[in-house]
Amino acid sequence: MIRTALLTTVASVLIAGPVLAQTVDPAGEARISQILRRTPLIDGHNDLPWALREKYGNDPYAVDLATDLDATTELHTDIPRLRAGGVGGQFWSVYVPATLTPTEAARETFEQIDTVKRIVAAHPDVFELATTGADVERIHRRGRIASLIGMEGGYSIDDSLGLLREFFDAGARYITLTHSKTTTWADSATDAPKWGGLSPFGEQVVREMNRLGMMVDLSHVSEETMLDAMRVSEAPVIFSHSSARAVTAHPRNVPDSVLRLMPEDGGVVMVTFVPGFVSETVRAWNSARSAEDARLKSLNPGDPAAVTAGLAAWTTAHPIPRATVADVVAHIQHVRDVAGIDHVGLGGDYDGVDALPVGLEGVDTYPRLLAALMANGWTEADIRKLAGENVLRVMRAVEAVAASKRAERPRLDVIAAPGN
Repeated sequence: MIRTALLTTVASVLIAGPVLAQTVDPAGEARISQILRRTPLIDGHNDLPWALREKYGNDPYAVDLATDLDATTELHTDIPRLRAGGVGGQFWSVYVPATLTPTEAARETFEQIDTVKRIVAAHPDVFELATTGADVERIHRRGRIASLIGMEGGYSIDDSLGLLREFFDAGARYITLTHSKTTTWADSATDAPKWGGLSPFGEQVVREMNRLGMMVDLSHVSEETMLDAMRVSEAPVIFSHSSARAVTAHPRNVPDSVLRLMPEDGGVVMVTFVPGFVSETVRAWNSARSAEDARLKSLNPGDPAAVTAGLAAWTTAHPIPRATVADVVAHIQHVRDVAGIDHVGLGGDYDGVDALPVGLEGVDTYPRLLAALMANGWTEADIRKLAGENVLRVMRAVEAVAASKRAERPRLDVIAAPGN
């Protein structure tokens, strides 16, 4: 989930900007569709619940998800496009902003979990809740879309292992340890560090997630937090929506130092489609725009209209570039090259961003991406691993660790004082 709101002028430039040609291979996409009938494509992160909260009053009945909404709404997700994309399992993100107090975040996260369950209840012929790898496979065989719940931001547990357990009982099967801000127990990739990774309580959280059978998600966290979590966790970790830092130098991406550890860890990096994370040109543009915004604010204190006008003029002079399918392919290939074919997956971040790469504008476009990989030499076995087999393996491994800890008592809250 990215909440870097673009001004209307920027959005208009994005729409009007040059569209880069993409090669479409209908035969390749048809072959992919056949593969996905047998192997569930499992996406690690979709923000439809938040989009419904923001745009439709949190009401899944306020918009007809059974209709192709591509031309009528800003949504990237609906049932016809999920079907066209071959999606067999979806982790629905129950994101709430990092700016909330932890108590507010806990309440609103439970509300977002309720939203996921109401989406499923509104379309019982299409969606079914899943909490295990076996559930995903069973639901996919029935021709439905397995709906899993992923929490985005460890602040939502409000420093309470009891609340962590309640979220698990409510259906959450991963927690992204941080979002954009460092928390009371874990450092974020995009905020000042406080702990040098995980605090002692953060380590307790990871251990309790292992005991429960909840996946540890390291998207959004600092490199030090990644390394600490992988050291502490007895189960494989995931990155639900991250790309490769060596390809695009954004701190949200996974460095090679961590990718090289994935075979030992057993986890999976689910490559995201966010333009600023997959295109170095877009990342550099975003950085330049942020610098111009800061400059204009320093020159025009107390005059937001002048800042808005100045930024609009800058954007007109510097049109935003576009990411492409080829950019995403480069990240998937890099993760494979460094971590191995068993440690790469997909985490699009649909409905959590304002723009997407050309050719990947909606959840119907996964076959296009996978066909591009096959055109680059990927085998059917490779595609199966990327699409869903890798994350299913991780889910089963996390469940096995939890089963081995079934006799352990629930952990008590042990919160170290800040700085310890």
